[in-house]
Amino acid sequence: PLTLEVKRQRRAQKHTPARRLTQEQIRPGTPEPVEGRVHVHVQTELYLEEISDRIIEVDGECQTDEFLDRPPTPLFIPAKSGKDVATQIEKGELFDFDIEVKPILEVLVGKTVEQALLEVMEEEELSQLWSHQRAFAELRNAEFAELQRLEEQDRRIREEKERRRLEHLEKLRKQKETAEKIAARAFAQRYLADLIPSVFNNLHDSGFFYDPIERDIETEFLPWLMSEVEEELQKKVLGRTMLDSLIRMVVEKRLDEFSRPPPAAQTKAPADEPGATDAAPKMSGEEDAADQPVAEKEETDQPVAEEEAS
Repeated sequence: PLTLEVKRQRRAQKHTPARRLTQEQIRPGTPEPVEGRVHVHVQTELYLEEISDRIIEVDGECQTDEFLDRPPTPLFIPAKSGKDVATQIEKGELFDFDIEVKPILEVLVGKTVEQALLEVMEEEELSQLWSHQRAFAELRNAEFAELQRLEEQDRRIREEKERRRLEHLEKLRKQKETAEKIAARAFAQRYLADLIPSVFNNLHDSGFFYDPIERDIETEFLPWLMSEVEEELQKKVLGRTMLDSLIRMVVEKRLDEFSRPPPAAQTKAPADEPGATDAAPKMSGEEDAADQPVAEKEETDQPVAEEEAS
């Protein structure tokens, strides 16, 4: 198994450079910058990372064991072995400062000047980028303001168009409603031209239109008059009934008195008391006289009652 794993790792290591090379060949490259500009690496990740010239430093501490008080370890000097050999070197053979320092100074000065030029170019490029950004921001703000103005103008135009459309629809609706009202009014006038007289005639024939005085007499005066006449007639009938009952009682009483046989004393001396026989006829005459006015009154009252009833 170990040999198989080693072979697989070697095979993967062999294929990795080839795969990376093919990917680099397939991936399109960035075109060359325009004259006066250089390419700059820009972060394209989802989360931006701040780039600074100074490296962030963090202090870390670790607690170690205390040193033991012991003498320092002596320097290890290996034992001498072999033979001593010496070489004679003259002055100037290995190192000449004036000659050797020149390329070092050239490299240092060249690198310093190149770094300074790069920094100056970077500053100029940054200033140009800032100026371009300011110009772009001003242009974008102007375009955004113009866009807002155009959107507001478009909104006002759409609102005006919608308002005009609604006004036109309202005008058409009112015109249609007015035409329908006029047509309905004309139809109602033609329909009611003959209907109103016939309705009034039918109402008049049915009794809905009447004289208020006549109706007042019929509903108020005549019922009151009839009730009063009826009350008077009832009073007269009651008086007559009472009078008839009194007359009947008197007649029955006298009839009882005359129907009883006279006592013996009265039969023996009929001639001694003529006043009794005279009084009886006199009473009967008085009764006839009393009855006669009542009868006459009844006869006289009858036409009066008939007139009042009429």
